[in-house]
Order: sequence, then structure tokens, then C-alpha cells
Amino acid sequence: MTRSEIEMIINKYGNKESSILAILQDIQAKEKYLPREALELVGEKLNIPISKIYRIATFYRAFSLMPRGKHEICVCMGTACHVRGAQRIVDQIKLELGIRPGETTRDQNFTLETVNCLGVCAAGPVVAIDGEYFGKMSPAKVEETLKKFWSEKKKEEANGKT
Repeated sequence: MTRSEIEMIINKYGNKESSILAILQDIQAKEKYLPREALELVGEKLNIPISKIYRIATFYRAFSLMPRGKHEICVCMGTACHVRGAQRIVDQIKLELGIRPGETTRDQNFTLETVNCLGVCAAGPVVAIDGEYFGKMSPAKVEETLKKFWSEKKKEEANGKT
């Protein structure tokens, strides 16, 4: 993200400190995380100490200071999903992607997270990828579900077209 793009976001909100959350949300939406350089520029432009910006960015779970994948996978670990095998789903995703919850694949295609509840307990265990819900998930369904979100390069590799 360029300096001018960040400045455009700040200007969109009238250079107001009260708009810090909206500004950070817009930066995160574009970058998939909050780069240090962007936070420093926001602090400079809004005359907010960087320590205050970091407090805000680390308080809200929606913000990430680490690069996130193009696709965000959320596995529900709530009680209904847990008793129906959610941990086996997490284990299978770990096997398929080589990452643990809180991590991002090297190709920046996937970030894996676990959440306490996705609110669709009757369909458990549930996995959400980019907000699309996949209910009655099983370890056997994980690979096929992930394939829908693989990058073109990964799809070619899986089909033997490298």
C-alpha cells in the first residue's frame, strides 16, 4: 500500500482522530493486515502516538499485525461443534496446509483460525472460509472444500500441470 493510498483513506475520514477505527479497518481490508509503516503514517497524520495506535490495533481481534492469507478459514470450536469432531477438522486442515491456528501458509493463500462459535450449531462441525459456511464438515471433506479456494498455481500443481 502506497503512502498516497493511506493518505487518501485518512482524508476520506477528514483527518479526525475519532475515525481511527474506520481508518484501520480500511487499511486492513486492503492489505489483509496492518503494516507498521501504515500505522506510523496514520499516527503522523492524525498526531496520535504510535503506542496508542498499537493499543487499538491489538485490542480488537479483527485487526492483525501479521500478514494474513487471501482466504481466512475459521473453524468453530463451540460446544456443539467440538462434540461433533471439530478438533479432527482442525487436525486435517493442519495436515493439508501445514499450518496451525493463528498461522498463514507460506504462499499467503490461507490463514487458519479457531473461533468460539459461528452461531450455526445445528450444522456442526462448521468451517467458514471467507464468510462462506460449510456445515456437517468431516475430515474427509476438508481437502475438497479447500480446493475451492486454492490459488490457480496450487490447482495446477494438484492436477499435475507444473
